[in-house]
Amino acid sequence: MEFPPYPAPLAPWASDPRHTRGRRIPEPAAPPRNEHQRDRDRIVHSTAFRRLVYKTQVFINHEGDLFRTRLTHSLEVAQLGRSAARALQLNEDLVEAIALAHDLGHTPFGHAGQDALAECMRAHGGFEHNLQSLRVVDELEARYPAFDGLNLTFETREGILKHCSAANAARLLRTEPEGPARRFVDRTQPSLEAQLVNLADALAYNAHDIDDGVRSGLITLAQLDDIAIFARFKQAVLADHPALLAAPGRRLLFETLRRMLSAQMADLIASTQAALRAQAPADAQAVRMAPPLVCFSPALQAEVTVLQRFLFSALYRHPQVVQTTALARQALVELFDAYLADPGAMPADFAQAADTPRAVADYIAGMTDRYALREHHRLTGRRLFAD
Repeated sequence: MEFPPYPAPLAPWASDPRHTRGRRIPEPAAPPRNEHQRDRDRIVHSTAFRRLVYKTQVFINHEGDLFRTRLTHSLEVAQLGRSAARALQLNEDLVEAIALAHDLGHTPFGHAGQDALAECMRAHGGFEHNLQSLRVVDELEARYPAFDGLNLTFETREGILKHCSAANAARLLRTEPEGPARRFVDRTQPSLEAQLVNLADALAYNAHDIDDGVRSGLITLAQLDDIAIFARFKQAVLADHPALLAAPGRRLLFETLRRMLSAQMADLIASTQAALRAQAPADAQAVRMAPPLVCFSPALQAEVTVLQRFLFSALYRHPQVVQTTALARQALVELFDAYLADPGAMPADFAQAADTPRAVADYIAGMTDRYALREHHRLTGRRLFAD
């Protein structure tokens, strides 16, 4: 595979920052940065981004210092995304901005927290973390005197809104008819950069959940021998370094994951290049009218699906994880009920909001794992997790 020189010219179907669809509130340019670099910088300096360091990925924050958090996951997605974007001559800065922002709306305690808030908000408009990420950058960040949120470009906001129900899309379109929710009504695609971040997200969490799962002792290398995509690279590592089989430490796992990730990235780049040649979109707008173009080969996609099913059953539904997440869900439900009954227990800007249930969901979603547990103890007098 030949890589273009760096800095590489953008491909005709890439999102060119010179032709951005702009910000909801116009602002003067800020050279030497382009508009998507500026988005990235605003995201990195946001409060929500800093909170990701204490938001869980799979394991609750108090369970160990070396497990992934939402912050380290987002950095890994950005790294993988930028590498592929450079090879594909896409907009690296836009990829990085989307990757760093894509989990800003995640609750504490990972998917358990999201499920808890979704249940609590069922009668109040629902809760979904992709929509919440957009809400964070559009409304909840309070850093600038002229507007709420971060006032990001359309392209970054489009990439952040990865999923959206028809009902939520219709609601968003009432206030922004040509906004990022439009594609969920028109059934079109987002930019190639957004599509790339979606797959980089999956690559990152598949690899690091294996790493964290083995580190935790909840899954073993022996179990992974039954997963073709992992076993193939493990055997290749042992063929080159047979001493690793009996060596202490985790070098065998690390090298297997490194090779697995490299091969997946190569497949993604080659498969996407083939799809682009076949479709030949004229520009970034033509990408939106085409079928999804950033992809794996069918053979690799089948292997990735098997791996994801394994992780779901062996790790995410492991009895120890289920027990921990059940307690985390309980904590958020009880927090929601407590704040709904007494909004004054929240800071004034949330307590005085017109829509109390939404304000409660916003406040809880912004919490870190440890802050949520401290608040739960303050309001209930109980500790759900041992120190």
